[in-house]
Amino acid sequence: MDVLFPLSTYWWFYAAFIAFVLVLLAVDLGVFHRRAHAVGFRESLIWSVVWIVLALAFNYGLYRYAAASFGEEAGARIGLEFLAGYIVERSLAVDNLFVFVLLFQYFAVPAQWQHRVLFYGIIGALVFRGAFIALGSVLMQYHAVVLLFGVFLLVTGVKMLFTPDQKIEPERNPITRLFRRVVPVTSQFEGQRFVIRRGGRWYATPLFVALLCVETSDIIFAVDSVPAIFAISREPLIVFTSNVFAILGLRAMYFLLAAAVERFDLLKYALALVLIFVGLKMVWLNQLFDGTFPIEWSLGIIAVILVGGVVASLLATKNGKNEVATKDGKDAKSLERAAS
Repeated sequence: MDVLFPLSTYWWFYAAFIAFVLVLLAVDLGVFHRRAHAVGFRESLIWSVVWIVLALAFNYGLYRYAAASFGEEAGARIGLEFLAGYIVERSLAVDNLFVFVLLFQYFAVPAQWQHRVLFYGIIGALVFRGAFIALGSVLMQYHAVVLLFGVFLLVTGVKMLFTPDQKIEPERNPITRLFRRVVPVTSQFEGQRFVIRRGGRWYATPLFVALLCVETSDIIFAVDSVPAIFAISREPLIVFTSNVFAILGLRAMYFLLAAAVERFDLLKYALALVLIFVGLKMVWLNQLFDGTFPIEWSLGIIAVILVGGVVASLLATKNGKNEVATKDGKDAKSLERAAS
């Protein structure tokens, strides 16, 4: 299938989109988050809605442009591919939230500085994702690479299903250990600064080490998410833009779900099933449907899996609370009887 938006022709679109994203980030940090503060639920909810609305507005504009340029059928396919890719990337980003929560707890990062770490972490993520997508768009032209990525996603999904969660230990991270050997690190935070200068020598702060761990974790997650979205669409433009919108909304989603992230403990298995599905799509299902598995079916299957994971997590949490409440009630009654 030919690419509708080759970089050589639509370089101006990429440039305009990147400029638009940079303006959004500048407004975000320079206006709305100029002063460090703890992001509350209401603020994070508003920003989550803003980023989702922007993504959907972009999706609609892309659909209208593609329909006018290549026909209604191509426009509908482009629009659905962006939507499916965006949902997959946002869903896989939830896994990042678990890691971010643990990292901030480990480094004891104050709530008012967490937004700053995530902001610069996301800028780095955009750069690395762009590089990975550019490399992937070249490699995905080879069928053997497509099969290899598909098998990798299948193995990753199966591991997520059956492997228990590993404890996060940033100090064992090779990059963190190497960094501490090369660059001296202060023993305590220095406000919201990442580096300071003392006695003619530069020092990194624990806030910078936390940022380094956030960047490292995102690179690791990109190894899964970039091949996963290439299973949805072969259009580099869709892969790039849907990735960017998913990453931009990650900060707001973190503050929105950080307190409740433990309630979605079964979502891990839903994400594993999504990876297995997109792996099967690359390895087998596309060939079964003459090269392209219907995007409408892909979107429906992914939505059902994710909604099922959320509902199952909420039900499991509710049942767990009911069991605890019942047990506490029985214990209280037993104490009353013993006292009487």
